Amino acid sequence: MAGQLTIDTLKASSGVLATQNGMTGIAKAWCNYNGATSTITGSYNISSVTKNGTGDYTFNFSTAMPNSTYVTLTTASDTPTAGTYSVVYGSSQTTSSVRCLYFTSGGAGNDRAASYMAVLSS
Repeated sequence: MAGQLTIDTLKASSGVLATQNGMTGIAKAWCNYNGATSTITGSYNISSVTKNGTGDYTFNFSTAMPNSTYVTLTTASDTPTAGTYSVVYGSSQTTSSVRCLYFTSGGAGNDRAASYMAVLSS
């Protein structure tokens, strides 16, 4: 039987897009966040960003992850000056959020002009 099925939105009972949950290897959440202005400039499955301190952010998910063993990939975009670079890592992962820290080479927190975060589900 050949044919085509067109559906505008396919959701699971949890409210999550069923196609997003059903596919492995794709980001389950991502965010382009401007730390200098505390503004989300683009995102998927991010309800808000909490600023815990300079260079210290918690990305809150709109829909929880299935468990807390997901992979977080994060980076900061900025034009580094001589001797300054970012050390970036995700920490304190829960099913509802992930905390990301952005530092300079000297160890001080840094609010980058553009911080990018992607979460890959386990």
